[in-house]
This record gives sequence, structure tokens and C-alpha cells, in this order.
Amino acid sequence: MKILHTADWHLGKKLDHFSRLEEQRQVLSEICVIADAHNVDIVIVAGDLFDTFNPPIEAVDLLYKTLKKLTNNGKRPVIAIAGNHDSPDRIDSPNPLARECGILFVGNPDVTISLITIENGFAITKSENGFLEIKLPHYDFPIRIITTPYANEMRLKTYLGSEDKEDQLNQLLQDSWAALADKYCDTKGVNILTTHLYMLKRGGEILEEPDGEKPLRIGNADIVYTDCIPHQMQYTALGHLHRFQNVGGHGSPVVYSSSPLSYSFSEAGQDKKVVLIEAEPNNAVQYTAIPLQSGRVLHRKRFDSLDEAVKWLLANPYCLVELTLVSDTFIASQDLKRIHESHDGIIHIIPVLIKSDNDELHTLKVNLEQDIQGLFTDYFKSKHKQEPNDELLDLFNEIIGTQSKNE
Repeated sequence: MKILHTADWHLGKKLDHFSRLEEQRQVLSEICVIADAHNVDIVIVAGDLFDTFNPPIEAVDLLYKTLKKLTNNGKRPVIAIAGNHDSPDRIDSPNPLARECGILFVGNPDVTISLITIENGFAITKSENGFLEIKLPHYDFPIRIITTPYANEMRLKTYLGSEDKEDQLNQLLQDSWAALADKYCDTKGVNILTTHLYMLKRGGEILEEPDGEKPLRIGNADIVYTDCIPHQMQYTALGHLHRFQNVGGHGSPVVYSSSPLSYSFSEAGQDKKVVLIEAEPNNAVQYTAIPLQSGRVLHRKRFDSLDEAVKWLLANPYCLVELTLVSDTFIASQDLKRIHESHDGIIHIIPVLIKSDNDELHTLKVNLEQDIQGLFTDYFKSKHKQEPNDELLDLFNEIIGTQSKNE
């Protein structure tokens, strides 16, 4: 049985002011091609379908069209759980109609998917809160999936039936997962856990959450350790961290598939992937990370020459750039214009002003009797060791003049 694991689509997300929607269309189309090319039987999307609780309509449209395409006309079940960026109620709301198309949404941890048989497709044969068993027509064994979408610690404890605020989240999850696994997950089917949590090998290295990501880890309170996972699980499909990695700490793979695109410059240089799992009952799974090719690459570049920066930008047009310019003078407006005209994907320009070793340290005396333009000129000289140019003085005078008129 072939299972495709992906996560952290973050549909509607921008990189500062720059929309990534067209790149998201391309990479999701690529994921659909991969699913078809490998004759995938089931797709798991492990949370953060959207980037915000109220995503733009274009992002909602893209999600439903992509999931519908992934179902292969209802023959291939697609399980999509909510992440910490998703509104769980929004994820659950289209469930009745989506199920008829082969899409199984799990927004809240207490969701029970109704038993259903899709014509010429699959059947959900067993179900309760946080669990479903699926039977595919061309396999003589089922797949069992324990689903735990994101919820904060307090809500998760409520859903798990804890009345004691002091109960440890790890123990509650372990008990809940073990109860489901012991009840349903014998060796006669494929057994999978999917969740959107911050998971870590006990005693292992602390894994950094992506820049701009809503943090799940506050100190060590919200870390869920992989030794909570029931021994029956053959693979754990995780969402939240954006780098592909097998966390370890369990007898079977515990894998973050990665986001399909780099969503912050801290992810520059990362290879983005989806994971193809091949599974059969009572055997170790085989999994392969498949690199994704779509989308703009993110670069952090540093130059001490404007000409070199422009040369590199012209040679690398299809990327997004955080550009650091090192200089001993401030960047003039005509230089900024030249940089922006050379590339349409510059997200940030970071000027770094360096001082010459020969600069003399001295204290400037301020003449408080002069007019405001003189005060501004002295201030500018104290900060930048040079006179403001005419363009900057004209702009300053225009601002002062506008302020005077308003007063």
C-alpha cells in the first residue's frame, strides 16, 4: 500500500509583502502529479492547510480543488487534519460534502468520521473519536489511522477527557493513543498515526521552529515525546516543522515531511519534499523523500559592491532575496532604484554601514541657535559622517512645510 505524506501547505501565506499563491498552485499541482505517477493509494496532509484562520478566497479555492484532484475521483482517500494555523471549525465545516468526494477532514480532536462507502472507491469500516479504518477495494487488508489535529494543551486535555489540570499532556496522549491502538491496530492491517504537534525524541536535540511560525513550544511544556507513540504504529506522519526529518526515538519512522515551499529566509537552502511510504501489515515500512522542484528558491546574499549585487540579481531572476549591502556610505535613492529595477523578488534590503579605521572619534558641538534645517544637517553629519545631499534636504523641507501647513 502506497501512502503520500505532505504537510504545512500554508495556503495564502505571503513572504512579507510578496504573494506566494502562484507558487503554491504550481507546487500543489506537482504533488498531484507525484501522487498519480506513483499510483498512491492514500494521501495524508498533516496540518496547516491554510496560513490564517480566515484565509483569502483564492486560498480556499486552491485547497478544495487540489484535494479533489488528489482523490482521483473519489478512488483515493485524502485525510487532511488541522494545524495550529487552521481554524478547526473551518476545516470541519465542509465534511459531509467532502466525504462524498473522498476527502476526510479532521479539524477538532473529538471528530468522528461517519462510516461511508464511496461508489467504485473506498469504505470507512470502523470509526470513533480520533480513529478511522479504511478498506480499499484492491487490498485484502485495511489501513488504520489515528488522527490528532492540533489543539492547545488545555483544549487537548479537555478532548482527551482529563479533569485534572495537573495531568501531563504526554501521559494523556500516550494513554489515548494506546487505547485506540490496542482496540483496533492489530498486525492484520497497516497502522499509521498522523498529528500536528511539536514532537521530539526524549533527550534529543531541541528542534527550531520556523521563523514566522506560531510557536507550539513554550519552554519545554508543550513538547510531546516520541516514546508516547504506540508500538503498533508503523509510521507517524507529522506536521508543523518545515524541514524534512525523521525525529527518531521510536521503533518506526516519526517524520516531518517538510513544507512544500520555503516560507521564511531561515529556510533558505532547504530542500522541500513529500514522503512516499510503502507499507504492509506486520512489517517495517519503506519510505522515500521525493524532492519538490516548484517555487522560487530563497537566498540570503551579502555584497560589498553594488555592481556585484546587480550582476548576481540579473543572473538569478527566479528567486526571492534578502539582500545585505555593506558600504561605508548610505545607499542613495538612485542606487536603490537600480537594485529594484534589476530584480522583482527582493523582499528585504539590509544596509550595513561600516566605519573606516582612520575615522577620528570626536564630539560634535550642537549649535542650538540655528534653524531646523541646520540642526538636521548637523544630526545627519553626526550619524553618517557626511553632509546630506540636496535630494534628502529637499525631502526634509517638504515634510517640514507640510507639517507647518497642517498646524
